[in-house]
Amino acid sequence: MHLDDTIVAIATPPGRGGIGVVRLSGPEAVAIAQPMLRLSHVKELQPNRAHFGELIDPATGDRIDEVVVTFFATESVIGVYDMAYFSDHMIQHLMLIMVAAPLFALSAPLDLAYGVGSTRLRSLFDGRTMAILTHPLCAFGLYFAFIPITHLTGLFNVMMQHAWVHHLEQIGFLGVGYLFFRAAFGLERGFTIHPGLRLVYVMAAVPVDTFTGLALSMSSHNPFPGYAAMAPTGSTGPSILANIHLGGAIMWIGGDALMLLACIPIAVAWVRWETILTRELDAQLDAQGL
Repeated sequence: MHLDDTIVAIATPPGRGGIGVVRLSGPEAVAIAQPMLRLSHVKELQPNRAHFGELIDPATGDRIDEVVVTFFATESVIGVYDMAYFSDHMIQHLMLIMVAAPLFALSAPLDLAYGVGSTRLRSLFDGRTMAILTHPLCAFGLYFAFIPITHLTGLFNVMMQHAWVHHLEQIGFLGVGYLFFRAAFGLERGFTIHPGLRLVYVMAAVPVDTFTGLALSMSSHNPFPGYAAMAPTGSTGPSILANIHLGGAIMWIGGDALMLLACIPIAVAWVRWETILTRELDAQLDAQGL
């Protein structure tokens, strides 16, 4: 069995009961379930809705039982086509490292875990390893290395061939992005940098996105043979290369734009910090009669 297989299982215990639950999950779930259903008010399953209808024999159309069907789409269009279109894959990467990761950093997860954690967990967070891992220089270095390694080396082809590597890559984007923006926002405990330097910190990482995007956009051949094998039917060499160029442009322009957006709250926080510091200094001078 593979991670992309469609599976089915009975989700209620054996014996008599008022209701039986069967779960069908996987990329072919809707295609398998739809012919066996005669829904009352709609023709097709709609995401995040409960539909009343009948379970039927697909061959004869005979009614077997009444059912309530719920359909939850756990993957968006980006998740469905990320292994078929390189440009879609780049959108997924940007959303993980520059959208989800900053939001995750704003939630201050390490501080939350520290506040409710055990003594052993707090000792781990107070240890030298965690101090090094969460240091701004370490976070910046991880970001600066992670982006080109995951886009410009043979690791990308390995990811295309093994789903578990792909999932580890996604976790890596979220984790590296969190460490980077954790230092940029400076909300959590630990080593922090001056609010003004946080802008420099973020802008200094922009060239790596630009370089990676330009390298992909200017490629004269398909650097990832794995995509040729997984591209949609009818794709040609030039169309695959054009999609890689599009992905590079998304990394370059989209990445730089998202970095600039991230600078806005950092700049606002810096201005507020300077305003508070100025007020405190003025109060001290007034107290001294100066």
